[in-house]
Order: sequence, then structure tokens, then C-alpha cells
Amino acid sequence: MPSVDRITLRLMVACMMALAGQLLFVPRTAHAAENPPTGFQVPVGQRQLFLDDHGIAQQNNLRRQMHQPEKRGAVIRSPQPNKSIQTRTAPVWDEKAGLYKTWVITVDDNLWQSRDGLNWTPGPKTNMPIMLAVYDPLDPDPARRFKAPLLNRGFAVSPDGITWKQLDLKAVPSSDEGNFSFDAENGLFIHTVKRGGPHGRALALATSKDFKTWDDHGVVFQTDELDQKRGKQHIADRLADATLQQPLYNDPSFYNVDVYNMGVFRYEGLYIGLPALYHAVGPVPNYPNTDGFQLIQLACSRDLKNWQRLGNRETFIGPSHIDSGAYDLTQLLPPSAPIVHDDELWFYYTGLKWRSNFHYIGTYPDGRTELIPGRDRDGGGICLAVLRRDGFVSLDAGDEEGQIVTQPFKWSGKNLMINADARNGQVRVEVLNPQGEVVAAAKNVAEDSPRKQLQWIQGDLDALQNQTVSLRFKLRNASLFSYWLTD
Repeated sequence: MPSVDRITLRLMVACMMALAGQLLFVPRTAHAAENPPTGFQVPVGQRQLFLDDHGIAQQNNLRRQMHQPEKRGAVIRSPQPNKSIQTRTAPVWDEKAGLYKTWVITVDDNLWQSRDGLNWTPGPKTNMPIMLAVYDPLDPDPARRFKAPLLNRGFAVSPDGITWKQLDLKAVPSSDEGNFSFDAENGLFIHTVKRGGPHGRALALATSKDFKTWDDHGVVFQTDELDQKRGKQHIADRLADATLQQPLYNDPSFYNVDVYNMGVFRYEGLYIGLPALYHAVGPVPNYPNTDGFQLIQLACSRDLKNWQRLGNRETFIGPSHIDSGAYDLTQLLPPSAPIVHDDELWFYYTGLKWRSNFHYIGTYPDGRTELIPGRDRDGGGICLAVLRRDGFVSLDAGDEEGQIVTQPFKWSGKNLMINADARNGQVRVEVLNPQGEVVAAAKNVAEDSPRKQLQWIQGDLDALQNQTVSLRFKLRNASLFSYWLTD
């Protein structure tokens, strides 16, 4: 196996309507209560992120900043130039085979394999087309370790991701899109599908504990009037930027923003969503569809039903420029989850150069499609974007010191780790008792480290075991991404 955290089957992500650039201030004093609220815990090993206000008692003079992943280009290209390869799933690590496996659509080679997550080759031929799949290490039956929804056809299981058996189960209804992940921490399968909402496409979600009985929660995420307002600005910005791929058709009366697809995954105690918001720009002549583009944003939830938007609804993954040689010029579709690779998160997503690549001749549905010259070959690939681990959102301070105090919790670890960039400043961490007194203090951190173990210059951490405490982080010219307890 490569030196990877494998696929963190506690599948990932986190949240909040984090207003990028807005200073956040809660003018109240926070001490560690004698009996901490039962709602906040810091389990050993579970990273605490700052996507929402969960676990935060006080913060001042800090701003939330969303971070975009760095694009690394296409890692899987279509072996058939006249077909555009796409994905909606995340690679999984097959321990027995010593390989990453992923399933793609719109080409003949359904299964692809890799030893390092970068160099991919077609795998053995699957006995049925698979669009979405996960690996379930908790199932005692080896013949059911790989699991897949068959969109609008039911579900299937496999011992190896190659030979599949369709189960006698009803499908979760969808129009034509879906996504799928496994929350191993809670033994929960999460299936998202496309349905209708007030502005067009919307996201419905179903869950299952046993991969047999599914709870259909209906539509849980959809666009609103603010998306429509911001969408018009996104369209105007794109039309004014000659470095971006332009739509073939433009009619303002058709402008609309809806949810084309959304990957949802468990990450460090919460759920993160990657909604691909489709911006319709104009109608395709003689054909019942529109030209347009997608932008991938961020959202998070604690219960899979109530979602908060992150980063002031700014773009998490957006289009590349037309002179970049990239595939993701127009259509961008998210994976079900990233994979954890050392101190990075790897996102495999679909990038397509165009949306409209044909003219429709005649009257639909009795006419025919005619491919547009120049848009008939090598139109899409599976792209990789890399984010610092836990790097979705940070709490940032400038020249003036900012601080955050956590909600009280029971200390159960032997040490404390932080993920912070303080190369141009510093982060100081203190442990407070229920009276707000400092009982332990760490040496200042003045470096960029995704996993910094703190060195303590005051206090005895062993004496804190099972004691109620709060943490106070003081930042100056630094960014704090997460913290966690270790054994």
C-alpha cells in the first residue's frame, strides 16, 4: 500500500455560512462550566474544524476564510477521443488488491486502477456498468464489501468491485444524477439524487444503516433567491472575461441557478457538501435543454438535513482559463468525497470543456444531432484538485491579536495538536479551568504546520484527565485550521 492515510472511511467534511473577510465578534465571557454541555465533546483523534460555530464559546477579532484547492490537472483521460470520460464517485482503496479503484462513466472502460492515485490504467471489465461505489470494511460478508447504487434501478454488491450482483431492492428515485458515500463512523450509507425544486434541479437525500432499508428524506438542499441574484453576476462576470470559455447561447430570460449534483461526505465529526450549481445562460435551439456552466461551492451540516453555506457562497472549484490546456473549462461535477493522502485532501472531479457540443437539426425528438467541429473530440477528463488537510476554512488574525475560546469539554487526551499557518506570526494556546484561569500554556507556534504537537511550558496535562476545561487560542498574523487531542 502507498504511504497514504488510505481512504479515511470516516468520510469527510464540514460547514458554515462562513462570511469570508467579515470580522466575527461575540461579546461575551466564556469560562469552562463545572458541568460542560453534553452537546460538545472532543473525542481523541477527531479534528475540530471551524466551518461553523459548533464548539465555539467566544471569538473576537478573527475572520473566517475559505480556501480553494490547488488544481493538478487531469489524471484520467478518455482512451476513446470521441467520448468524454466522467466520474461521480471517489476512488476507494482495495486493501486486498493493493490498489485504488474508481468507476467512471461515458466510456467503455468502467473500472480504473492505480497504486498511487496519480497513474491510472483501465482495470478488468465489470459485468455491469457502475457509476457510484464505496468500500464497506464493516460488512462481515466479503462478498458484500463493495456497494453501489444503480441509479433508478436499485442496488448492487461485489466482493472486488468487478463482479457485481444486483439486489432485489427498490431504487431511490432520481431524475438523472446521483452521488454516494459511506459514513463509516456511524455505519451510514448516504445517497444523494437529483429532483425538482422551486428553481429547477434540487438535491434529495436518502440514508441507510443496513444497505437494505432506505430512509428517503426528500429534498434537503436547493437554491434560493440569493443564488439567483449572485448567479446573474457570475454570468455577467464570465461573459466579460475573454479568458474563460464562453457559452454558445445567451438569453437573459433563461438565466437560472439550480443544483446539478452534490457530493456529501462525513469528515471529522460533520458532513460536508460539494454542490455543483448550474448556471443556465440560454436555450439550445430546437432542443429541450440549456447552455451554461457549473461552479462547485461548499456547504456543511450536522444532521444531513439542515445545511449552511460556506465562504459567502464563493466558488470552491471554478473554471480554468481557455489557454491553460485544462479540461474543466465549462462543466465541473463533484466527487462523492475526497481521499486523505498524508496531510492533503485529494478531490477527483469531472471537468468538461463544453456543455453545448452539437446542433440539433429538425424538430425534437424526431430530428438528429450534428456535432460541432472542434467540439467533437477530447472533451473531458477526470481532474485532481488538492487541498491542505482540514483546509476548507481557517480562522485568521492580522496584526491585531484575535482569539477564540472553545465550549467546555472533558479533557481525555495526552497532548494537543493544531493545524496552523503561523510562519509570519504566532499562535498561543492555553487551557482554562471552569473559573477561566489558565492551568496550562503551550510554547508559541511560529511556523506553518498541518500537524503541530504543542510543547507545554506551564501546567501538568496528566492532571487534566477527565477534568472540564476550555481551550483559548490567541492568534496574530496567523491562520488556524483545526485542533485535536492525541493519546
